[in-house]
Amino acid sequence: MAPVVSQLTIDSRDPHALAAWWAEVLDWRYVWEPAPDDDEIEISPPSGDATNWLFIRVQDAKSTKNRVHPDLRPPEGSDQATELARLLALGATRVDIGQGEVPWVVLADPEGNEFCLLRGTPSQAAAALAAELEDNAES
Repeated sequence: MAPVVSQLTIDSRDPHALAAWWAEVLDWRYVWEPAPDDDEIEISPPSGDATNWLFIRVQDAKSTKNRVHPDLRPPEGSDQATELARLLALGATRVDIGQGEVPWVVLADPEGNEFCLLRGTPSQAAAALAAELEDNAES
């Protein structure tokens, strides 16, 4: 049996602010109500269908490109342009990490952690995968 991922841990200079920002971006909730002096803040999806994110206070600032980053899809009923406008209005910034011409948008959160906004919604991605699997089965 394989281990279960409990949380994705994210180092942060200000875990309160960064957890609040990501909770708003993802429409997630706090696992517990954080106290002002908490050095760890955890958020989770209301549905419980994804791994929680744990923000931990660190003293050093981010200095290089992330080795791991989240890829976000626009929610059903939306699209990449609409979600991009919302993320930028919340304080995300566009970043160039050498990605070149790609169909996704590379962004950074308020502490500079990169993440990508993909083009299709979850149902569009599922349909594309199903079509690809069907094509491969016919080959």
